[in-house]
Amino acid sequence: MTTLDGRAILVTGGSSGIGEGVALRLGRAGARVGVGYHSGEERAQDVVRRIEEAGGRAIAVGGDVSDEADVERTFGRFLDAYGRIDGVVINAGLQADADLTEMSLEQWRKVMKVDLDGAFLCARAALRHMKDQEPSGGIRAKGALVFVSSVHQFIPWAGHTNYAAAKGGVQMFMQSVAQEVAAQGVRVNAVAPGAIATAINEDVWSDEDKRRELLKLIPYGRLGEPEDVAHAVAWLMSDEADYVTGVTLTIDGGMSLYPGFIGNG
Repeated sequence: MTTLDGRAILVTGGSSGIGEGVALRLGRAGARVGVGYHSGEERAQDVVRRIEEAGGRAIAVGGDVSDEADVERTFGRFLDAYGRIDGVVINAGLQADADLTEMSLEQWRKVMKVDLDGAFLCARAALRHMKDQEPSGGIRAKGALVFVSSVHQFIPWAGHTNYAAAKGGVQMFMQSVAQEVAAQGVRVNAVAPGAIATAINEDVWSDEDKRRELLKLIPYGRLGEPEDVAHAVAWLMSDEADYVTGVTLTIDGGMSLYPGFIGNG
């Protein structure tokens, strides 16, 4: 099992879905976890409780990732608790779906503020602290960032243009940051999940007909689980991935392999 003993790692959007799975996985690996949340304090405290019951350490840290002052407060509380920041999983995100001609500017900006501005604010705050700290506890790098993006950073998605544009931006932002800070001893990577069974898409996977249609897009034949993403994030945070930076791991059961061509190649 990947070991992250004693490392202090903040997970934004850690109270539900993929973020919840990541927080729990990091806790099992020995990390001291910050469970970030916006409005789901009760859920975040439940994640903290489950980490602690398994023998780990965790705190709930509230804040709005799209608000500059809130981000600074969030990182301040995390530092007060653990004294350093070894990693940040930049996961918080949302959707506001509509056909482009029906999409309001508010819907466009809402997604950009959280999914892209939030990524910028959290990465900047993390790096301002990481660049001045020394590696500790056997850690080779000063710190590591992992962005939770989406297969829609490279797969177009009609009716979700704001989300796809934001995730495409996250990809290039991640790579540019990785290039910028590698010489400072900070690694920066991303994961791009496909169809992961969480509350945000429960209306699809809980409906048998919709689920059957979705599975046609997944050659591996099953929906992903938050744990599938969490294992990859834990590895990217660990010294096992010490020579890996600027990379996106696609976790999609083959969704990006153009499954429409199966049988017609």
